[in-house]
Amino acid sequence: MNVAIFSTKPYEKEYLDKANLGLGHHLHYFDASLNADTINLARGFDAVCLFVTDILDMKTTQQLAEMGIKLIDLRSAGFNNIDVEAAEDHHIKVLRVPAYSPQAVAEHAVALMLTLNRKTHKAYNRVREGNFSVENLLGFNLSGKTVGVIGTGKIGAVLVQIMQGFGCKVIAYDLVESEILKAKGVEYRPFAEVLSDSDIISLHCPLNPETQHIINSISLSKMKKGAMLINTGRGGLIKTSHVIESLKSGHLGYLGIDVYEQEEKLFFKDLSGSIIQDDLIERLMGFHNVLITPHQGFFTTEALTQIAETTIKNFTDFEKGLTSENEVKVGNKPINNYAK
Repeated sequence: MNVAIFSTKPYEKEYLDKANLGLGHHLHYFDASLNADTINLARGFDAVCLFVTDILDMKTTQQLAEMGIKLIDLRSAGFNNIDVEAAEDHHIKVLRVPAYSPQAVAEHAVALMLTLNRKTHKAYNRVREGNFSVENLLGFNLSGKTVGVIGTGKIGAVLVQIMQGFGCKVIAYDLVESEILKAKGVEYRPFAEVLSDSDIISLHCPLNPETQHIINSISLSKMKKGAMLINTGRGGLIKTSHVIESLKSGHLGYLGIDVYEQEEKLFFKDLSGSIIQDDLIERLMGFHNVLITPHQGFFTTEALTQIAETTIKNFTDFEKGLTSENEVKVGNKPINNYAK
């Protein structure tokens, strides 16, 4: 299969080429993202392989169909950047990587919690400058705190186990409740109760019309004063301007995000020599109690290996005409199911 792979980073080529050994797919790498301005790069290929920063709307999807593209293969679990209905209308199959090392993302969520709480990033910079004072580095014990998990699919379930290991009480909200997690002591409660009763809230649900901006001025007002909010799910789960107001008022105590609703213009790029044209993220970076990482929750050796292997398997399955459990269709349960 002749495949155009967009938004390729240098580290990805190594893993994809290794996964492709002996399978014979012709992989052509492009640094550029796939969008309306770069669509002509896909001409002459059988399939395109995309990342979360690639945008396929109805018009762009139609152009792909006119070029003869039969497959869109996503190197991600989320597919909110793709017009799935348009793909179906033009008989283009959409495949994805539904799961890749949930431990990687869950562990990164914990890293955000610990760093925000114990201020290890600030201590590191102080000590390098010869300042060994502990002033303003006061944290709190995780043990005994209540952690609210929004979405208890694979990643959320791993986070539950980790937080229970810290001695935390875990409560959760999900459209589908896990009997396994219930047996382990997790209490499922209404969304509003999880917000009001949690010291730390961690988001692990997909982005869809039902979850867009589930964290907004109303939901923030229901949270405990001084609570911590962590998002390693999708940037659009949070209404950024509302979070900024909550931080300014002192109601939201901590914010740790590995995703951002306008991240396609920023993340995975070196903008250190540029003036960032995003006032919201600039404002967020000005808060002492906010920690932002550049969508690196997935960035482990194990996760990259699984992503590459599943991506290549999707090419092979499509080429052989095999039915794939990784196919995305309009009305798929993952669209409206927090547990996926």
